[in-house]
Amino acid sequence: MNRDQIRGTARHLKGRAQSTLGSLTGDPARQVRGAVNQVAGGAQYVYGRARDRAEDLAEDGRHLVHAARERADHLVDDGRHLARHARRRGEAYGRGALRYADDHRARTALGIAALAFAAGWLARRTR
Repeated sequence: MNRDQIRGTARHLKGRAQSTLGSLTGDPARQVRGAVNQVAGGAQYVYGRARDRAEDLAEDGRHLVHAARERADHLVDDGRHLARHARRRGEAYGRGALRYADDHRARTALGIAALAFAAGWLARRTR
């Protein structure tokens, strides 16, 4: 509960008391002042409630942003880990391919020649 809610409630109660006193004493001016205070107090109370709700929503928004930021940080860290893992595996496969090519030079030369022939044949306009 904030200051506007407390003051609004107090003003509303003061207005009810003024209206009641005005009706008991037959003073229409006091009755009108009491009604005005009741309405103004109610409006101030509603404003205080709306302000409380807006502050609660803002706080919830800050919590959501914080949670989203933490989740994004975790996702970035996971992506970096996966990229490092993929790089290591790629390097290992590349080293394996180089070892195979070095150990089987004739097969590698034939394979490269076959790939070059196929690329030339596919690039030709008329087949």
